[in-house]
This record gives sequence, C-alpha cells and structure tokens, in this order.
Amino acid sequence: MKVALSPDDLARYDRQIRISEIGVEGQSKLKRAKVLVVGLGGLGCAAATYLAAAGVGLLTLFDYELVEPSNLNRQVLHGQDDIGASKPDSAAKKLRQLNPLIEIRALRLKGNYEAFRRLVPEQSVVLDCLDDWEVRFQLNRACVESNIPLVHAGVSGFGGQLLVVIPRKGPCLQCVFPTPPERRARPVIGAAAGILGCMQALEAIKVILGIPPVQGLLLYDGMLEELDRVSIARKSDCPVCA
Repeated sequence: MKVALSPDDLARYDRQIRISEIGVEGQSKLKRAKVLVVGLGGLGCAAATYLAAAGVGLLTLFDYELVEPSNLNRQVLHGQDDIGASKPDSAAKKLRQLNPLIEIRALRLKGNYEAFRRLVPEQSVVLDCLDDWEVRFQLNRACVESNIPLVHAGVSGFGGQLLVVIPRKGPCLQCVFPTPPERRARPVIGAAAGILGCMQALEAIKVILGIPPVQGLLLYDGMLEELDRVSIARKSDCPVCA
C-alpha cells in the first residue's frame, strides 16, 4: 500500500527523492517501512542515525545496557550527560530531534530468542548491531524463521565485516560463522564502527527499496582502506537455514 508524502516529507527528503532509484515511490516505501535496530552501540548509533535521516517510518531501538563512559568514543548518539541512562532512550531522544516526522520506539529489553520471535515478524528488515555472538545467533534464527532480511555487521580495531542475510535465498549468519567467536571486549576505533554502521543503514535502505543488496561477506580494512568480498554458499548442514 502506497503511503502519501506530506509537504514536509517532500521538503526534507528532496535530495534523495531526486535519485532515480528512489523517487517519490521509493520514499513512500521508506515511510511505510519498519526497521528493528538491535544494539545501540557504535554500529547501532551510526545505523539508526542514517535510517532516521532517510525517513524510515517506524524505527525500533532495542538494547538493555546503560550508557558508560567507555562507550563515548564511538557511540555518537550518547553524550556525557547520558551516562547511566538507558541506551534506547538516550538514542531515541536524539533521533526524535533529528527527524520528528518519523515514529521511534525505544525498547530496553534483554536480547533473546523469545523477544526476537515476537518483534521480528512485523519488521521490513532487521539490523544486527550486537557484540554478543550467542544473541546474534538467536536474532539470526528469528529472522530466518520469519523470512525477514537481516543486515549483520561486526567491528574490531580498524575494520570489520558486513553480511546481508536474505532468508531462503542465501547463507544465514550461522552458515558463515558456524560457532561463535571467543567472547571478549574488542578494541574499536569509533570511525570504523561508524563506517560499518553506515554501510548497514545503506544495505537496509536497499532492501526496503527492492534494490539487490551486496552479495557475500564484505570485509573492510580501515588501515588500508580496502574492501574485499568473499563468496559464501548456504551450508547444507546449517542448523538454522538448511
């Protein structure tokens, strides 16, 4: 169902409406889209900012943690005055100031399969901006079972990776990473998290518009400013999507 754009919409999104792949029809798709961002850290802050700026109609922000001083080198929706505050509430406050034309929902919940199973089916696309691989696998499972696209990214040091999961058409996250990597606090430069988060937002926008997303696993090396793409096939023995 097409959603009409208001005069305020047409003014705010004028520069992207001019893009031939978007236009008024594409902006209408963005306005009626529902996107779930799981994790409001370095990746999630960057991704949510540009999804809000692009005019996604309903943006749901999901996290359980509180803002800590060590977050502030990369989690740009949180500031000094937000220390101790809920990350979803802190991020939602800034994003509502950025774009009052969209609806933003803040959920302070622990990430688990049951929570994801309830939320994922109503989404247009889901973003994995987590740093806990066990929870990532639960989110991946919920997306595959609900046939909802998932945009995953991870960041470490000066680089990271990105994968777009289109259920039943390509590999899921557990095809690519059969077992969770060791859980530990990884060093991160804020700009690398911002780059990967922006890439997630762009891929989510492409999914909403019906533009084919990037194929395979994308590897970003910020030291060399290089991107490599690795072809990945679905695993016949994957416990999630086989």
